[in-house]
Amino acid sequence: MRNIIVEELIQKPIEKQDIEIVERKGIGHPDSISDGIAESVSRALSKTYIEKFGGILHHNTDEVQITAGESDPHFCGGDIIKPMDILLTGRGIAEIDGTKIGLDRIAITAAKEYLKEHIINLEVETCTVVECKIGHGSGDLVHVFGREDAVPSSNDTSFGVGYAPFSETENIVMETELMLNSAEFKKKYPEIGEDIKVMGLRDKDKITLTIAIAMVSQYVDDLDHYINILEEIKEVVLERSIRYTSREVEAFINTADSLDRNNPSIYLTVTGTSAEMGDDGSVGRGNRANGLITPNRPMSMEATSGKNPINHVGKIYNLLSNEMAKDITKHVDGVNQIHIMTLSQIGKPIDQPKASSAQIIPEKGYSLNSVKSDVENIMDSWLENISQITELLVDGKLRTF
Repeated sequence: MRNIIVEELIQKPIEKQDIEIVERKGIGHPDSISDGIAESVSRALSKTYIEKFGGILHHNTDEVQITAGESDPHFCGGDIIKPMDILLTGRGIAEIDGTKIGLDRIAITAAKEYLKEHIINLEVETCTVVECKIGHGSGDLVHVFGREDAVPSSNDTSFGVGYAPFSETENIVMETELMLNSAEFKKKYPEIGEDIKVMGLRDKDKITLTIAIAMVSQYVDDLDHYINILEEIKEVVLERSIRYTSREVEAFINTADSLDRNNPSIYLTVTGTSAEMGDDGSVGRGNRANGLITPNRPMSMEATSGKNPINHVGKIYNLLSNEMAKDITKHVDGVNQIHIMTLSQIGKPIDQPKASSAQIIPEKGYSLNSVKSDVENIMDSWLENISQITELLVDGKLRTF
């Protein structure tokens, strides 16, 4: 019998709180690049392990560090003066019973392919130096896999958290960054780089978005062009926001700019990311597992990206808790807001957490008892089928940042 606890949450629903702050670091932010590389390396190793050995072996690649380079952007062009350094560290199994894999090669290739796909104006071979210092381990198949029918044991005593549904402000912040970094938007506005940060503040019924966008210098002709593009983007963002709220929304973009025509200081980059010129990055310093940073909501400090998807509960339980919460609000009538917390014990099966807790604010007209059984059933089903999380991660179908 799993230890599933469902209780009522005694607090104002998020939409009725006076102040709400929400942040998202876009895919080109140095911290997000670190997260993305870490997860891509983990997926590449997992697929290789499955192909070569029939299952995912122990690894953790969640220690990516980016040290910024130097650049000289200017209107219609610019140069990278010093490449950014990308260090891949962690641990992985490189040999089983005498059969080896090219762990370093796999990791470096995965990192470079991720950069080429997501930072489209970055010349990866000449503007980055990718170094692999992942520690190599070895083992035997019996030791690694144990019994075929065994549920993996927790690697740590740790917890994961999740919540649902997203608030209006959370949806606006998330969707703004996803829109600005979409292929469709980039095709229309090639001037926009991938390093985009969206900060949302809701003060009662007014939502303010402060957006930082690294502009790509080769596509920006002059200061007027720069100003006009930002004005166009601002109008698109405001128009898009009405899909998610009837509240007043205002937006500010690149507020650190100085538009003095004699000596302008603007957010111009060669590659579209600030990692080219002074902004370092590390795994786990940015978005939480659901893609946002939300001080009004329960959060875990655990870095999710790059941890192994088999038994690292710091990863699995954060993703699991979010999937549980979304599933419950989708399928159970009467749940206004739900927080999930799931705690492991080191060495215990990951489908048998020490506790999995749901805290619920019921909708008006509903009681805790009217939803409790359905909530417990969904949570139990996710724990029963916890291997789904691993499968979704290996297939790249779950967000980790």
